[in-house]
Amino acid sequence: MDHRHVLRALSGLLIVLFVAMISSTVVSVALPKIIGSLNGTQSQYTWVVTATLLASTASTPIWGKLADLFSKKLLLQISIGIFVVSSIACGFAQSTEQLIAFRAVQGLGMGALQVLVQVIIAAMISPKERGRYNGYLGGVMAVATVGGPLLGGFITDTSWLGWRWCFFIAVPFTLIALVLLTRTLHLDEVRRPEAKVDYLGASLIAAGVSLLLLWVTFVGNDFDWISWQTLAMVGAGALILVAAVVVENRVAEPVVPLHVVRRRDPALAIVASLAVGMAMFGGAVFLGQYFQIGRGYSPTEAGLLTIPLMFGVLVSSTVAGRLVSRTGKVKPYIIVGVVVLTLGFLGLSTIDHETSLVLVSAGMLAVGIGVGMSMQNLVLVLQNTVPLGELGAASGAITFFRSLGGTIGVSVLGAVLANQVATKIADGLAKLGIDPAASSSGGSTLDLAAMPPRIQEVVRAAYGDATGAIFLISAAIAVVGVVAALFLTPTKLRDSVDL
Repeated sequence: MDHRHVLRALSGLLIVLFVAMISSTVVSVALPKIIGSLNGTQSQYTWVVTATLLASTASTPIWGKLADLFSKKLLLQISIGIFVVSSIACGFAQSTEQLIAFRAVQGLGMGALQVLVQVIIAAMISPKERGRYNGYLGGVMAVATVGGPLLGGFITDTSWLGWRWCFFIAVPFTLIALVLLTRTLHLDEVRRPEAKVDYLGASLIAAGVSLLLLWVTFVGNDFDWISWQTLAMVGAGALILVAAVVVENRVAEPVVPLHVVRRRDPALAIVASLAVGMAMFGGAVFLGQYFQIGRGYSPTEAGLLTIPLMFGVLVSSTVAGRLVSRTGKVKPYIIVGVVVLTLGFLGLSTIDHETSLVLVSAGMLAVGIGVGMSMQNLVLVLQNTVPLGELGAASGAITFFRSLGGTIGVSVLGAVLANQVATKIADGLAKLGIDPAASSSGGSTLDLAAMPPRIQEVVRAAYGDATGAIFLISAAIAVVGVVAALFLTPTKLRDSVDL
């Protein structure tokens, strides 16, 4: 496909990727109102998020492998269909149980779209040329990540729309993308009728990962880090994944190609992606909470205040992508990216509830620049080392580990934040002469409007001051990414689509 045809197909792919990613972030601000209107509980609140995350992360490597065996275009059309139907179903849900079930199906579609878009772009464009197109990809991911909560807040607050449109809004855009891709996407598909799908390996990977993700979701809240529940869930998850490795070593068509993952550069790219995913997703999720609770801004204002993060990713991914295509070198940009990411988190680790917004914005900008320069280029490193026949499985593997890192990051940093906040609120209330144990505002509720002004100040200060600690942990995690990037082989990207 020439540049003009690539751009036409790419426009449809970018719409699909944007809609898939924004669907996971658009409901974050609207969830309290959604659960309230459906008479749901706090545990169901968690499951609305967890169901999507589980289905999306666990199915990613499976969709990647299917893309190596069957028509990529047909798989994309099927996943768009799953996504559209499940989005409509979520919008019409009449109970939280229905919503959780439909969100799980939506997670299957979202996981498929995220990995298939990257696989199809890699099948159309050589690694050397892919740099500049990856810039668009990184920009779309940034806008979806940061703009989703802003859009969700606006839709929920608009009387003639309401929360159900958080799900409906994706449908028309996805259908437009489907028509566009059906007409413009033309790939040379290699038919492999003799190929078999490794259903046992896929099932073991999905089961093992799901069990570990469930543990990460509930540990620290429903049970302690050191407890029999932790031992049972982590032990069983580890045993299932060991069994998956044994199966993957023996089958002819493994879901995760271990011979690729074992090689130096793919392994380092996966480790760096895991670190960047943990740091970026884990850190960015709590910025909105910092602005709303710690600083007292509305959801819409909080979304606007995170624009420096989005701007940093958008500009750096575009510029770095073009430079990668021009030079054919990718390692220098990844190293600079993860170093800037680490410095950005170090800057944010100094913030409290009175820090100048200029300094907070500078830290967010650095984090955005770091993510933009490193995240998509790490995918490029992996894709550059594999033949076209293994592209889907390899892309699925690195996307899977990045999502897994993000999930673990959110859970671990959330647990740290909760402990810090509880301690600081207790100290603040004690200084006011209020017994924290007797107070209903000991951090268990975020309904600040119902609190007396003095207690409001204590809670706001606690959240504002505690947020710096999680960014310090994010910086430490990002250092792992720096070390992995330094050991990457300085190779030139190939000019051909296949090896």
